[in-house]
Amino acid sequence: MRRVALLTAAALLGAAPGSLRAQTCSPAAPIPTGSCTVATSTSITIVKVLKLTLSTISQTLAAPTETNFDSGHEDASGPVVTVQTNAAWNLSINAAAATWTATGAGARASKPASDLQWSKVSGSGYAGLSTSAAAVTAGTGTAGSTVNLFYRVLYNWTLDTPGNYSLVVVYTLTTP
Repeated sequence: MRRVALLTAAALLGAAPGSLRAQTCSPAAPIPTGSCTVATSTSITIVKVLKLTLSTISQTLAAPTETNFDSGHEDASGPVVTVQTNAAWNLSINAAAATWTATGAGARASKPASDLQWSKVSGSGYAGLSTSAAAVTAGTGTAGSTVNLFYRVLYNWTLDTPGNYSLVVVYTLTTP
């Protein structure tokens, strides 16, 4: 029995120095009257986080009237875009195709994407969409920047024949 106790004590003493070497105590003092402080290192990698939210993902514009054809256009509110990111950012807009998708007998298959114009100001500053990305706005890290967009659809008495027309508008949020 005494031999087992001695072997156990020897094993514990043999293990203790290895355990103590894994720590650094400061200040060096006996444990009952002092303290032992061990510092660790913690690290984290924060990646770029981007969130783009549109107030609507499907928008139906009003059918044009005689007045719209006479003036050559109709104005409408576009989506409200909300950006959340922890880095500098750029927002762009473009059409997914060069022309509107037209359905219906006699619908104009060649209505250009540029017949849908966009602006950040209602009633002015409109630019026609193309398949190339156009800069809308940019900013720095934000918990929620909003951008109100406005559309203007161009109409022509002789070109815009009856039918259903749709165009996919692409909003892209990037970081430089």
